Amino acid sequence: GGGEGGENNSKSEEEESSSTVLAKLTKYIYNLPGANQSRIRTRAMLCHIYHHALHDRWFQARNLMMMSHLQEEIGHADVPTQILYNRALVQLGMCAFRHGMIKDAHDALVDIQSSGRSKELLAQGLIARHERTAEQEKVERRRQIPFHMHINLELMECVYLTSAMLMEIPFMAAAETEGRRRIVSKSFHHQLKYHEKQPLVGPPESMREHVVAAAHAMKQGDWELCRDCILEIKAWDLFVRVEEVKEMLCRKIQEETMRTYIFTYGEAYDSLSLNSLAEMFQLPLKAVHCVVSRMIIKEELLASLDEPTQTIVMHHAKPTQLQSQALLLAEKIGVLAEHNEDLMKLKHAGPWNVGGSMLAYQGSRAQGSYAQNKYRRMQQGNRA
Repeated sequence: GGGEGGENNSKSEEEESSSTVLAKLTKYIYNLPGANQSRIRTRAMLCHIYHHALHDRWFQARNLMMMSHLQEEIGHADVPTQILYNRALVQLGMCAFRHGMIKDAHDALVDIQSSGRSKELLAQGLIARHERTAEQEKVERRRQIPFHMHINLELMECVYLTSAMLMEIPFMAAAETEGRRRIVSKSFHHQLKYHEKQPLVGPPESMREHVVAAAHAMKQGDWELCRDCILEIKAWDLFVRVEEVKEMLCRKIQEETMRTYIFTYGEAYDSLSLNSLAEMFQLPLKAVHCVVSRMIIKEELLASLDEPTQTIVMHHAKPTQLQSQALLLAEKIGVLAEHNEDLMKLKHAGPWNVGGSMLAYQGSRAQGSYAQNKYRRMQQGNRA
């Protein structure tokens, strides 16, 4: 017992000393005079964010990233700095996930993960391309990160898909009742469709199959099967505080499965007992009350809470055809506005910053062509 306590104290002291040293070094670099020091300041800031995220200081890392406005300027940076930005962003997403910030984790990882080139974007390997010359390949090989500094790509994909599942399945259940389709993650939808096309579905083996099986269990309201499928994934063991992560996952699965259940079967009820929901999903009554109240406040659920009887009273008020069309029009206008914003960012940022969000692409000619193709697709979509 004494030995373990001594080890924990030494670890905390080491972490504290490393953060103190890094803070001192970055402060020195931030205070360097001269406008030509912007590159070294940017890299120092990214190292600082990376260190905060690696040591689970989520709020410090997020605040530093938001205050620095790096996502707006990274498109003009050199390629090694963009690689460092991508790596800091991935660490930030994984740190958010460990803290239970599912939406933040998804938003940080979505661009890198959905590109299909995460290995190349993080400088952890090259993807075979015919248009790359021998000289370009040499330059890109020099940029590769040493193996001991690699971020585990399977763990990153696992975090991304699990975050997408926890957000997407309740949205899908709500969309079926509302008649509106909201897609959070296209790559997660692709995994679901691929799984549905299989003629024979056996027990899950790979990490992706486990997440898809968990998603189907969540759709049916079976939180225990969903939890078992997710916790069977071996990639979670790569986290330092694995038990805390699994406990957080279990709680999120219970809450999101309950939300999915209410969206799916809510129309069949005139009222629902909070105690019954708490017993069904093995959640504290306070947590059930909190989740349902949030759903009502956000107007996701047309209902009211009856405090004396501890029940949810459903309001079966379906929108008229005019209201449905107005909602659909508002959604399409929102998508059009997002496309226009992305278009403006592409025009100003050039070929390095794709998607108009927090993603910097590594490479040369291939990245430029990727950006141009996306630019053309956006123009076609706007004309349509």
